[in-house]
Amino acid sequence: MTLAAATNENLANISNVLIYSAMAVYTLAFFAHIAEWVFGSRSKVGRTAAALTGAAAAAPAVTVRSKQGGSTTVLDRPKIVTRSAAGTCDVPDGPGAAGGTEKGDLYGRIAVSLTVLAFLIAAGGVVARAMSVQRAPWGNMYEFSITFSTVAVGAYLAFLLAKKNIRWVGLPLVTTVLLDLGIATTVLYTDSDQLVPALHSYWLWIHVSTAIICGAVFYLGAVGTALYLFRDSYENKLAKGGRPGAFATSVLDRLPSAASLDKFSYRVNAAVFPLWTFTIIAGAIWAGDAWGRYWGWDPKEVWSFITWVAYACYLHARATAGWKGRKAAYLALIAFGCWLFNYYGVNIFVTGKHSYAGV
Repeated sequence: MTLAAATNENLANISNVLIYSAMAVYTLAFFAHIAEWVFGSRSKVGRTAAALTGAAAAAPAVTVRSKQGGSTTVLDRPKIVTRSAAGTCDVPDGPGAAGGTEKGDLYGRIAVSLTVLAFLIAAGGVVARAMSVQRAPWGNMYEFSITFSTVAVGAYLAFLLAKKNIRWVGLPLVTTVLLDLGIATTVLYTDSDQLVPALHSYWLWIHVSTAIICGAVFYLGAVGTALYLFRDSYENKLAKGGRPGAFATSVLDRLPSAASLDKFSYRVNAAVFPLWTFTIIAGAIWAGDAWGRYWGWDPKEVWSFITWVAYACYLHARATAGWKGRKAAYLALIAFGCWLFNYYGVNIFVTGKHSYAGV
């Protein structure tokens, strides 16, 4: 029996239909998220400005005693709200994407419901792809992309299920997923087929699955980091007495505070970093079995290690007092950029032992 005959074309076609259907539902979720942000009440926005500009008048006074010529003078000075490089708890979290209103929250719940439906459809497409060839559904860039986007959405929904208020991730997530699936179904699409002998190993399930999970969580951290930079600039401008535009106020004041975004990004990156370390170790063990050497400076191996070093530098910098805040955030984005290049650039532009099925 030939390798082509071992492919179930019916299941492969079903997988394609499910992926396209998921893209259609994700598009509806995208518009629902847009409506959530647009129709969220602006009357709920402005808490950051109030905290940074009006808290001085509302805060309790601090009594200062000053001796002048033998007498004591009591001065009442208001407590001033301050910010550190990464923000402080003095600045409150925004009320959320919908601004806490009934109409905005309705669109938000519709958006999340559509995202759940699209996730289930896409997961069905990934499973059908796996069943069509009876193997792990990440043997080429197309399969890796559809699996990665599905796992990223699954990680987001898991945070929501755990009662973590990260609905603000929804819009950038759905936008990115649509872009990822669009590239996968047009540029990266590969017919369902069997793999070269080197990939027929249980390490395919272990090594690549952990890489996908790491990438999905790193992505959530990168979104939090990027939004942190915008929110931090917004808070700094308010703290200096500036007046951001109406659009910036409407959007950025619904986000968590800069301190909360910074903490979220650091925690998710720190939590998944050990798994990325295991991913590299697992790949080395698999390379020893498949190619007779644990490390050969293949481009994919090199960039996996570069990504590891970049995230290690970020975590070290984030734990060092002099590198908290924006400096550490830039390192985090550089680290995720390394992961993206390892994901796309190495497979598309560089030839190595990890190049299979064209891409």
